[in-house]
Amino acid sequence: MIKPMIKPLRLILGFAAALLTGAPAFAYTIYVTNEKGNSVTVIDSETWEVTGTYDVGQRPRGITISPDGKELYICTSDEDLVEVYDPVSMKMLHTLPSGPDPELFVLHPSGNPLYIANEDDNLVTVVDVKTHTVLAEIPVGVEPEGMAVSPDGLVVINTSETTNMAHFINAETFEIFQNVLVDNRPRFAEFTSDGSLLFVSAEIGGTVSVIDPSNGEILHKVSFEEPGIPPEALQPVGVRVTQDGKHIFVALGPANRVAVIDGESFEVIEYLLVGQRVWQMAFTPDEKYLITTNGNSNDVSVIDVAELEVILSIPVGEQPWGVVVSPE
Repeated sequence: MIKPMIKPLRLILGFAAALLTGAPAFAYTIYVTNEKGNSVTVIDSETWEVTGTYDVGQRPRGITISPDGKELYICTSDEDLVEVYDPVSMKMLHTLPSGPDPELFVLHPSGNPLYIANEDDNLVTVVDVKTHTVLAEIPVGVEPEGMAVSPDGLVVINTSETTNMAHFINAETFEIFQNVLVDNRPRFAEFTSDGSLLFVSAEIGGTVSVIDPSNGEILHKVSFEEPGIPPEALQPVGVRVTQDGKHIFVALGPANRVAVIDGESFEVIEYLLVGQRVWQMAFTPDEKYLITTNGNSNDVSVIDVAELEVILSIPVGEQPWGVVVSPE
């Protein structure tokens, strides 16, 4: 089930050392949506084995999990629904209304509500996950996709791919109070853990904007350059930031690379070779590993965060898109 990529022996020895020294070993569960396979692949982070693949609705993309780990949310884009599953049994519990073509979403830090980007009708739909009702429909720019919420839960971010903006939404009034123009086709938004910075990737623009959320000022723009890769292939999509803010990881789509950005200088310090058309990413809660979805090679890559090395490739379903890891 697993294809070793780089130094798998060290990974095995590391597990053995943890057992011998009595160091705690944490096993998490990884969930991967397979967009064309209409399925979710489940992986054990301790053995890195696939433990099951489960049928879900049509064209699953965005995926997230409740803070208590009891509900798994999946955007089934061609069903115009969010499907909710028991993460242990992988049996569907119920569905949530979402509006047409849900692609990405984000949960409030409290676990409720859910903010959903509806790509086809230029809305962000806000859904109460307890009552299963729509709280608001917020008009945004054309082709909304990226969603983020500030750590304090007060601000929701949506990126609109065609309008080329990051929209700042008041989480209580559901009104846009600020728009920030970024480069072409913004796909993803991510806050630092303290909420002091916001990162927005621009797929066609080839940049990541570093934004001060307090005033909307763009502080830096990070661009990418790698010998042997045409500039048009360096397409930033998914973004993840370590809790300490020291490293920002950016999935570069058809470049088959994950860029690592220094959190102080905002310079690219490393390009990591992963699978084909890397799209989304997720940390394990202990931040030892970063998992990437590689849509054209039908696998996920596992990155050792401390060593900045790709250590494993794990085959999953057809065209993996989204990934989330259980909180425990």
